[in-house]
Amino acid sequence: MNSVFLKKLAVAAPEILLPKSSVDLSRWAVIACDQFTSEPDYWKSVAETVGESPSTLKMVLPEVFLESLDEKHISVMIELINHNISSYLRDDILEKKEPGVILVDRKTPLHPSRKGIVLSVDLDQYDFTPGTKSRIRATEGTVLSRIPPRVRIRKDAAVEIPHIMLLIDDPDKTVVEAAYSILKDQSDAIVYDTELMMNGGHLRGYYASADSSAFRVIVDGLSNLLDASQDGFLFAVGDGNHSLATAKAHWDSIKAGLSAEEYRVHPARFALVEVVNIHDEGLDFEPIHRMVFGLDYETFATALTAYFGEDNVVISQADSASVDVFSECEGQVFFATIAKLYYRIEILKPVHPLAVGTLQIFLDDFTSQNGAIRVDYIHGADVVEALSEKDGLGFILPPIYKTDFFPTLSSIGIYPRKTFSMGEALEKRYYMEAKSIVIGVD
Repeated sequence: MNSVFLKKLAVAAPEILLPKSSVDLSRWAVIACDQFTSEPDYWKSVAETVGESPSTLKMVLPEVFLESLDEKHISVMIELINHNISSYLRDDILEKKEPGVILVDRKTPLHPSRKGIVLSVDLDQYDFTPGTKSRIRATEGTVLSRIPPRVRIRKDAAVEIPHIMLLIDDPDKTVVEAAYSILKDQSDAIVYDTELMMNGGHLRGYYASADSSAFRVIVDGLSNLLDASQDGFLFAVGDGNHSLATAKAHWDSIKAGLSAEEYRVHPARFALVEVVNIHDEGLDFEPIHRMVFGLDYETFATALTAYFGEDNVVISQADSASVDVFSECEGQVFFATIAKLYYRIEILKPVHPLAVGTLQIFLDDFTSQNGAIRVDYIHGADVVEALSEKDGLGFILPPIYKTDFFPTLSSIGIYPRKTFSMGEALEKRYYMEAKSIVIGVD
């Protein structure tokens, strides 16, 4: 591995692979494979847009196919992915930069700018176990059954092309934004500049070598954040929890057979990610709400009171699910809504530090005893309100505050599943950069 590794920070400036200048980047860059999983027509349109052009579409397996195809077809697709990667390396479709990082500036249909830094992180300093004190921590529970199918894709691949986004807690904007202020006027630093397909916006990337002033600013900023951390917490996995867990599982499966030197420098030890400041104005944090189909309000209220105790539950009718009232309570508050009616639910003695956790514990128990009840996870309170007019009971949860995100995660160890989302689906990361994960890739 020819890279600059800063072990204390768990980061490295790798040799990043980028498509050569003759590649049509508007066809090369494709949205993260775990998006639009219930919309096969989206991926059909992507394939039609790409056509015969080189594209990251041909280097990943969209997860829309994982449940719709049998094992034989998936194996064929994985073989084709590895063939395409080998062809891109052989034909110099992918070209290697000297050790460094890339500062990304993304314009989406909802925000004029969201900035990030593409670099590598040390998988030995990442742990998805709840309560870990590692440098890099998961934000939600990792479903172990989701890892093996992804390891199948990774284990024989020569390069990775990930969609992982890590968050840093940098309210003073000393890392990403500080580096951008150095690079933004350096036209010779631009390594790509393209519109994104399927209404994805625009993407521009600036390269900073490992001996540049911009890289030194990044290192200094991260060092200061680490020094200010109470327990060594530096990076939270915002998007791509299971992708990073897959990279970790793959590394763990091969590292035992390596020599000490191979262990130290093996490229599979390092995962390529985009680091984003949680305080970036272009990054929206929204709660993920719940819809429970097959459940009426009276049944819910009776079951909830029985579960938590009559003295522990306060229910009152409300005119709307007002955000203002979430902080005006003794315990935890969320709203139930059905047929344009709203009910304010307050749990005086919660069983979890977060309202979403308290509600989820109840729903998990209730649905396990009622097979006809189905829970769905919904982005947008307006969507919950519309759905609850037709079928089922909706639950609207409190907002997610960026200033509380890292301290809460450090305190509780992990968020309940489906607690928050970062932006809309079309704002998720598009594949552009790649990195070797095997020895000997030129």
